Amino acid sequence: MKRLGAIIAGGKATRFGADKAAALLIGQPLMEHVADGLRDQVDKLIVCGRAWPGMDWVEDRPFADMGPLGGLNAALHYAQQNGFDEVVTAGCDVVPVAQFPTDHPYENAVYIDGHYLFGVWPVALAPLLDRHLRDQDNLSMRNWIAISGARAITSADVFHNFNTPRELAKYAAQQSNMGIR
Repeated sequence: MKRLGAIIAGGKATRFGADKAAALLIGQPLMEHVADGLRDQVDKLIVCGRAWPGMDWVEDRPFADMGPLGGLNAALHYAQQNGFDEVVTAGCDVVPVAQFPTDHPYENAVYIDGHYLFGVWPVALAPLLDRHLRDQDNLSMRNWIAISGARAITSADVFHNFNTPRELAKYAAQQSNMGIR
């Protein structure tokens, strides 16, 4: 089972007001925290929707500004063209990164309940997502999850999604207070 890791990073971060992926958390950009959390789960890692130094990247598909589904679609097609079986996704603004066991393939798509960008998506879903994006204008992850038949799984981890600099600063202060550097 060959896995591609894909960081979904094509958003505009309008609520954040700056480049969220580059925002520092404990001296490291958020994008790097996410990359570090994905690397042990995948055979290769890419960024979807934007360039990032030191990482391969793909443009959202079929075009930019489609939200997370444009990044997922790009990752599925990249995976299909490069011999991968599954795509493990994560948003560029959530830590820690969900851990999906690497010792077995998932029969169907799965995602972390409440965190739709953490998922494992079989490459065979690429044509279905193409049709979904072509045939209607509902670009929500929830709608795609229903159409794809993805199954929610639970995680004991507590995930932190940063939509504002204040949320990031509060989390960083908590980590500092716990002695995490």
